[in-house]
Amino acid sequence: MKGHSERVPGKNMKIFRGKPLYHSIMTELLHSRYCGRVIVNTDSEIIAGDIRLNFPEVMIIDRPVELCGDDVSMNRIISFDLSVSEGEYFLQTHSTNPLLSRETLDRAIGFFSDNTGRYDSLFGVNRIQSRLYSSDGEPLNHDPGLLIKTQDLAPVYEENSNLYIFSRESFFAAGERRIGKKPFMYEIPRFESLDIDTQADFDMALFLSEYLKKNTKK
Repeated sequence: MKGHSERVPGKNMKIFRGKPLYHSIMTELLHSRYCGRVIVNTDSEIIAGDIRLNFPEVMIIDRPVELCGDDVSMNRIISFDLSVSEGEYFLQTHSTNPLLSRETLDRAIGFFSDNTGRYDSLFGVNRIQSRLYSSDGEPLNHDPGLLIKTQDLAPVYEENSNLYIFSRESFFAAGERRIGKKPFMYEIPRFESLDIDTQADFDMALFLSEYLKKNTKK
């Protein structure tokens, strides 16, 4: 979790449902059936202080200066985290996924655990069945002359940055990448998959959180 964010200033500590944004995913992780330990990598003493106050069981990794900045690959950060932590299997997510539920986390972990012989990693995706075009206007997944129903189009999948599961072995075997050589694309429930990049995303997440809260009670 970075202290600085360009499009939504102070995003990780921005108040969401009465608490800093990162509290949402932190609470879900800590209540997961399978997560043995939660680790946060941060460059912010403000965030670290809030974690110590509210989640004292969480391990904090101070991000080295050479890994700070908006252009540093997450894979580089993960590589550093693996060098200073124990464990064989890891789940990585972001504080900007406040609607991701512990039930979805547990189902994904359970699926991966049952299929480690078939897949070396797993990552969250959104299923898309729409007519897609390249930047030069060329159709990518359909024939404009046929116009078949969108539900009959072959689906494509969008990486949504909600979650990644991998092993220490698969990460390094793939050249220090969280998505390994034999990954499984795991569909995330539509309303849980929102990743906050902009203020509009933040506002939408607030709206959806109220919607999910009301409909969960029914």
